[in-house]
Amino acid sequence: MPGTISRRVIVSGMVQGVSFRAYTRAAARKVGVTGWVRNLPDGKVESLIEGNPEQVNSMLAWFRKGSPYSRVDRVSVYEETPRGESTDFEISYSRGEYWL
Repeated sequence: MPGTISRRVIVSGMVQGVSFRAYTRAAARKVGVTGWVRNLPDGKVESLIEGNPEQVNSMLAWFRKGSPYSRVDRVSVYEETPRGESTDFEISYSRGEYWL
């Protein structure tokens, strides 16, 4: 997948209980990135996004703004190696621990 980049994103703020994951999935599908989004036990949201640089940057801008009912306080972005494991963008319902 030449030209594909991957980023892991941790979003802090009021991002659970406000349909943040559903809005994230809709935004991701609109810009064409693949990956997933999930709630974390500490109230943050984690996402893995893959796509071309323009798509990924568009999605990162969306994370910084957030969904209509959310309040985004911080967005942490980590470079990942693209895996190409997904062909869509999904909501994950596992509440795993941080990968850090």
